[in-house]
Amino acid sequence: MVTRANLTFSDMEQWLNEHRVTEIECLVPDLTGVARGKILPRKKFTEDRGMRLPEAVVAMGVTGVFPLEGPYYDVISPTDHDMHLQPDPSTVRIVPWAADPTAQVIHDCYDKHGKIVPFAPRSVLRRVCDLYAAEGWSPVVAPELEFYLVARNTDPDIPLIPPVGRSGRAETSRQAYSIDAVNEFDPLFEDVYDYCEKMELNVDTLIHEIGAGQMEINFFHDHPMQLADEVFFFKRTVREAALRHNMFATFMAKPIADEPGSAMHVHQSVVETLSGEKRNIFSNPDGSASELFYGYIAGLQRYIPAAMALFAPYVNSYRRLSRFTAAPINIQWGTDNRTVGIRSPVATPAARRIENRVIGADANPYVALAVTLACGYLGMKKGLKPTPECKGDAYLGDYQLPRSLGEALEMLRHEKDLAEILGEAFITVYTEVKEAEYAEFMKVISPWEREHLLLHV
Repeated sequence: MVTRANLTFSDMEQWLNEHRVTEIECLVPDLTGVARGKILPRKKFTEDRGMRLPEAVVAMGVTGVFPLEGPYYDVISPTDHDMHLQPDPSTVRIVPWAADPTAQVIHDCYDKHGKIVPFAPRSVLRRVCDLYAAEGWSPVVAPELEFYLVARNTDPDIPLIPPVGRSGRAETSRQAYSIDAVNEFDPLFEDVYDYCEKMELNVDTLIHEIGAGQMEINFFHDHPMQLADEVFFFKRTVREAALRHNMFATFMAKPIADEPGSAMHVHQSVVETLSGEKRNIFSNPDGSASELFYGYIAGLQRYIPAAMALFAPYVNSYRRLSRFTAAPINIQWGTDNRTVGIRSPVATPAARRIENRVIGADANPYVALAVTLACGYLGMKKGLKPTPECKGDAYLGDYQLPRSLGEALEMLRHEKDLAEILGEAFITVYTEVKEAEYAEFMKVISPWEREHLLLHV
């Protein structure tokens, strides 16, 4: 049986012919999760095409800037070498909003010697998944992705506001889990679901979250690479659909000052594959929680603080992580407890899983999934032990996470275990790019500074 996971280039060619595709969007996710690449006529898209892009294309910040000097250029060639791109046939999807029959295909990045480019986000996730495979394990994940619908905003100096729905009014109060509030945007979501169906994205439920105009989409459990691809595609899809309805969709972690932030909660479990039974290693045969379950939690507790620059990649990301705002402030863990950073939902032994609630919606899905799996992997391999379970309100505890991007980058640079798992080249490129972004931000004078400092200091 041919499935997406084992499609060959020949299978993809047949798929393109069946869909009468005339153009191909050749995509590469960069460090921020932005789709880079080229658009080719269908007849130019061949297996021996050898499409190339400069290696720095996947190693730039959200502002498009590069570091001017430093360790970045120990990894990235100053002469701007080419990457050799290879399509992953399993990722071929139709572009449902295109005027002409158009396909999109995600590519992996290799150097001229055929070695995978280690700092490309997809490469990092593949590296971590290979570590699990070497143990006879297969990780399973399910992201829950929050985002805001906002009125069109063409002036970045003007704060964002909720969009106008079918009633002709914008939301002025919080409508958590309100069906009527979702129905306000029925025409938009009909397009979103239609696009997702045509793209074969396995999206599950849609709910209205706490914030005004804030939504959440859930994905079915699957392999991490499959889910990272789907989140990558979904972000493109919902942004495009929103534009067609005269509004924006944003995955900023904290787009509106007085509203809750947006997260990408990731449910994760691990299945043993060597025996062929596909047994959840988080549960013992008697149904109790296993030592590996507790080791995974302990790994998240041990390494999440150092990984925050990867889970919360922008200055804005840290505005989300504040007390009593439906976002964690520490790395406590608990069962069926949404105040902690690491939650264990109530589930059967076969479905026992762990939810990382720290990750922001603004995180690169490939990087975020790679890192959370890396933290859990280290915890299991090192036999780490978690702290006692938090059975109360974790918001009453102390902050245990970095409070700023600068602090987070410093911690990431000094965490050797994560660098070994994710790759020294990736950590070097990532931290150098983020330092350049942070320096750009520090040149900006905010309205708060003008309001409170202008005439008082």
